Amino acid sequence: MSVLLLQLRADLRVFLREPSDLFFSAILPLLFLVLFTAIFGNEEVEGRPDLRVAQQMVPGFIALAIVTAGFTSLTITLVFRRERGVLKRIRITPVAPWVPVAGLIAKALVVGFAVTLVLIVVGRLAYDVSLPAAHLPAVLLAIVVGAITFSCLGIAFARVTRTEDAASAMTNAVALPLFFISGVFLPKEELPDTLRSIGDVLPVGPLHSVLVTAFDPRVSGAGIDLGPLALLAAWGVAGLVVAMLVFNPLPRRDRE
Repeated sequence: MSVLLLQLRADLRVFLREPSDLFFSAILPLLFLVLFTAIFGNEEVEGRPDLRVAQQMVPGFIALAIVTAGFTSLTITLVFRRERGVLKRIRITPVAPWVPVAGLIAKALVVGFAVTLVLIVVGRLAYDVSLPAAHLPAVLLAIVVGAITFSCLGIAFARVTRTEDAASAMTNAVALPLFFISGVFLPKEELPDTLRSIGDVLPVGPLHSVLVTAFDPRVSGAGIDLGPLALLAAWGVAGLVVAMLVFNPLPRRDRE
């Protein structure tokens, strides 16, 4: 555990020193919140006098931050370290081979919690976004399950990402369409039924659904949407199994 904490501290320092990673994982979700509310306004949702537009946007941009930190950023970092021989060199040290990967997953969790806190505070102060106190555990649970799930999917996806140059393009080619069909950028009601059904099954959809339910003031109890949460966890288990079966720490040149 002490080694893992040292690895996490090192990964967080690298994250804070890397402008592109910091921007896309931490700053872009907040920037989107400001831009979208400036474009679409923050009026009351039709038929929902208790709900403003920003109340629906904040869960989406929290999901964006979790996916970016746990899938996009992790995959790019992992491919970079693999192709530069970093993971290969770690294998001949006393450090357990799982520590560097676990450090990246822990970093995704920390970034997810931090960005969520910022979005909630800014949403509350600037756009009157509210989160029922009883629903806070639901948000925390969504962050944990979401970050771990997309981290496992990112590790598995790193296997098919052959080069450093391709990592950014390939991860965004996967993530961006999912954001659109899962309700992150567009309300699900405006999507065709087929796309909506696909978005509900793929992993971004369940994460977004769990967060939307947690931010809904009409939902009673703990605000945990068990169905989508279970589906999200199932994606995480599948990603973990595939990652354990296919991930290879050796650079491509050593495998060909």
